[in-house]
Parts: sequence; structure tokens; C-alpha cells
Amino acid sequence: MNTLALLGTVWLCAALAMGLGWAWQQRRANAGIVDVIWAGGVGGAAILLGVLGDGALLPRSLLAVLGGLWGLRLARHLWTRVRGESEDGRYAHLRRHWNGNAFLFFLFFQAQALLVVLFALPFLAVAANPVPHASAWTWVGLLVWLLGVAGEAAADRQLARFRADPGNRGTTCRSGWWRYSRHPNYFFEWLHWLAYVALAVGSPIAWLAWSGPIVMYAFLRWISGIPYTEAQALRTRGEDYRRYQATTPMLFPWFPRTPPSPDTHEAP
Repeated sequence: MNTLALLGTVWLCAALAMGLGWAWQQRRANAGIVDVIWAGGVGGAAILLGVLGDGALLPRSLLAVLGGLWGLRLARHLWTRVRGESEDGRYAHLRRHWNGNAFLFFLFFQAQALLVVLFALPFLAVAANPVPHASAWTWVGLLVWLLGVAGEAAADRQLARFRADPGNRGTTCRSGWWRYSRHPNYFFEWLHWLAYVALAVGSPIAWLAWSGPIVMYAFLRWISGIPYTEAQALRTRGEDYRRYQATTPMLFPWFPRTPPSPDTHEAP
């Protein structure tokens, strides 16, 4: 199957799934399901391209297993939140802004289907890799994947425990990885995409694998990740989150900074 046919198949499956997700959220007024379908769709694209790609069996098998497991874990985690909580504040804000316009939400869901195709591009590079045996880059890819997925899962668990305590309402999680980054789940999500860069080494289109970490970083940093999440955090947690911003790195984990002393004044 040629490249356009593969991507067309990915888009068709994603568009159908997003259409069903849109109908689901229309009945329940909870657009958070879009994140569940996106994660499952990208994981499903890894499996599909791993099966249908024309590269060697080893890289295609690793792609299907690793990409599928990543998507399944993330979709399951997000579904737990969507099923058990009210609509995410980002989407609730969007619903108010759009006055619940069904057509705008439909377009939004279908735009996410196109993003599934965009994030499937690195998988094309791995699926076309003709190298039939494990190399040093294979082991690098496996290690990076393990670090990324394990780190993201740990950050998700830490935040879930914090949110489950009613006494923490209105405050910011600062335990575990959240002490060293305001968005450790996003950091490890980004890190995970570097695994496919390593697994694509030897592919005739290996350069395409770089689209994963580059595009993911752009979305997280400037488009749909951190800007919306932090705006919502400031709306709901106010000064507590401003103090968190002043002391904690935004994305890449590092030691927290010492907060400025309220008694410190600049010299005239």
C-alpha cells in the first residue's frame, strides 16, 4: 500500500471515530472525549502502519507494540478522567465561548482527526525501515520509549492522587515530578516521540520521524497544551499558581527556584 493510501486509511478511521466522539459529547456535554479518541487513534495508527508498512519485520513489530501500548495507556488514563469528572475546564471554557455550538464542536473534533494523521507521520518512517536486525539505535529507541512512557505514567498517577484529595481543591500539585516541572506529563510525552526517531534510523525517510518531537513540542509549548492549561490554572488557582510559576520550570524538569523575598526591593 502506498503512502497516500496508508495516510488516507488512518484519516478515515480517525474521522469516523471522531464523529462518534462528537455525538457522544453532544449527549453528555463533555468534549474531553476528544483527547481519549486522539490518543487511541494515534496508537491505532502505529498498529495499522506497523502491520501494513513495507519495512523489515522487526521495526514494524516494535512500532505496532510500542505505539499501540503508548496509545492504550494514555487513552485509558484519559478515559478514567473523562468518565469520572466533569468536563475539563479548557473545554468548558470553549463551550461557553462557542455557546455550545454543535457545528463548531464537530469541526473541532474533525480537526483532531487530521492531527492523528499528522502525528502518524513518524510511524511511516519506522514502518519503512528495511534494517532487519536490532542495532544500537534500536536499544536507544526502546530506552527512550520506556523512560517517556514510565515518566508520563508516574506524573499522571501523582496528579491523580493529588486531585483525589478534597483538601487539595484550589491548590497546585507540587509532589513527585510536579516539584521539578509545571508540566512533567507533557515533558515525558514529548520525550516519548524521540523513540521513533531512533527506531527510524536506517529508513529511507528517517528524517520524517523528526516531525513527531518537533510538532509535539510546538503544540505543547505554543498552541494547545501549556497556554490553555496554564490559563485555566490561573482562572481556578490564582495566586497559588502564580507562585508555582515563579519557582518551577515550565516544561523541562529542573530544581525549583527560590521564590523572591517579599521584603526584597530594587535599589533606586
